[in-house]
Amino acid sequence: MKLVIDTNEIFSFFNEDSKARELSLSTKVILHSPLFALSEIEEHKSKILKNFNLTELQYLSIKKVLKGVVRFESEEEYSTFLPSARRISPDLDDVDFFALSLKLNCPIWSEDKLLKTQDVVKVFNTSD
Repeated sequence: MKLVIDTNEIFSFFNEDSKARELSLSTKVILHSPLFALSEIEEHKSKILKNFNLTELQYLSIKKVLKGVVRFESEEEYSTFLPSARRISPDLDDVDFFALSLKLNCPIWSEDKLLKTQDVVKVFNTSD
């Protein structure tokens, strides 16, 4: 199954006990995310290190695995879908995820309940 994964789910990947990490490593799932998600991870690096009790080396190792598991797409690859995504996304911060989802014709994986208030793009949470 192909999914667009939001940044908060990517953060969960750094928790070795998370269901998100387990699902992300499944061969049954193909994950995509906007490239800027990598920048967000880096911006929150100190928080990730602290919250998940990671060393710098562990962080770098997990990030390397993450880059192998998630296909990070540049905005250029989904930019033609941004106008449609702006119309349907209930949160402007999530427009890129919707645009990528529209381009790939696949659901979004997110815990954000607000994203489920629209009816154009299917949104799954981890328990789904």
